Amino acid sequence: MRRVIRDYLVFLHRCARIAFVGDWRYYAWMGLLTVICLLGLNAYAKQLVNGLITTGMSDQVSWGVYIANFTFLVGVAAAAVMMVIPVYIYDNEELHDLVIFGELLAVAAILMCLAFVTVDLGRPDRFWHLIPGLGQLNFPASMLSWDVIVLNGYLLLNVHICGYLLYCRYRGRKPSKWFYIPFVFVAIGWAVSIHTVTAFLYVGLGGRPFWNSSIVGPRFLASAFTAGPALIILALQIIRRITEYHITDKALLTLRSIVQVSMLINVFLLVNEVFKEFYSGNLHVASSKYLYLGLHGYHTLVPWIWTAIVFNLVAMVLLVLPLSRSLKWLNLTCVLCIVGIWIEKGMGLVIPGFIPTPLGQMVEYRPSLNETLICLGIWAFGLLCYTIFLRMSVPILQGRLSKANEAQPGPEMDRVATGAVVKP
Repeated sequence: MRRVIRDYLVFLHRCARIAFVGDWRYYAWMGLLTVICLLGLNAYAKQLVNGLITTGMSDQVSWGVYIANFTFLVGVAAAAVMMVIPVYIYDNEELHDLVIFGELLAVAAILMCLAFVTVDLGRPDRFWHLIPGLGQLNFPASMLSWDVIVLNGYLLLNVHICGYLLYCRYRGRKPSKWFYIPFVFVAIGWAVSIHTVTAFLYVGLGGRPFWNSSIVGPRFLASAFTAGPALIILALQIIRRITEYHITDKALLTLRSIVQVSMLINVFLLVNEVFKEFYSGNLHVASSKYLYLGLHGYHTLVPWIWTAIVFNLVAMVLLVLPLSRSLKWLNLTCVLCIVGIWIEKGMGLVIPGFIPTPLGQMVEYRPSLNETLICLGIWAFGLLCYTIFLRMSVPILQGRLSKANEAQPGPEMDRVATGAVVKP
């Protein structure tokens, strides 16, 4: 037992060490992200001292760009299942090793989700009120308690799966299926649940008719399974270019097929929602009118949502055409998908639910500079985490970091990290 613990601690030490070794591009990238993180942390310190008055939120619009990013990133995290299903259910060999990159992206996305929730709280130091025994989680009555459970549970599932598979690859042994396959199938259902529960957070607010639709949950999943794999396609190409890790075009085109079907469903559900809102002509259409057409001279979100719609429609057309099988056009399509869905699920979903208020007031929302810096800091933090995860995992998957070369001296290990030495 002592030997097992020692071996695992050595594995963690070597992974942590290799995260600090790279060429000038790696140091420049990590340095840039660190600077942005520090700017965001400084902005959050101001918010913590002065309160949420430093943001553009108000009593009327109490959710803003923090929750918008949270909603989008929950979808990115859930989308990792779109790589898990082809590998573990349909035995797709092209994506077998690549599934780890998708799950690591899910871990980074969940960490960002938790960060966005934290900065959205006025008094995050009171989180202990949610800890059973010290406080009250209020489970199962509160949807927020469900969200706490599914987010943290999904994080632990992905950490376990990725950590175990990488450790087995490091040791050069075949992983025991009983120790990770059951968790894989649990994670598939859990991935659907994290975005469904997030949708229920909106749907369950009876005083906000803009969100009171049973189609919100399916729309969340369709948009998640579009933007998430699109982000993974771009990430895999960057990994292939920088690390020279073998990633086939066939694997990228498999993910393209997922994005293609999901985008068609996403646009179809959006059309259904717009038809329901405007054709019925009921009193609750005011929020939709504000979003799509403007209301009483207020039209801040109109250019945003129409930009998202145009991006989604262009991406859908490109995905249907054989043109997007070319990586150049596929990359453009993925960018359109990501930006379009970020706007649609972020500012286009969260803000209109508060405008007009239940009393009929028109109070528009614009994020403050401090709020924007915090958001950029959290995104930089997520990219920093994902970069570190990749820096640890790629040498293991390539066989350059393994137990077989554990006895190599320090300088030699540094060359292994930079790719100058390969496993014999």
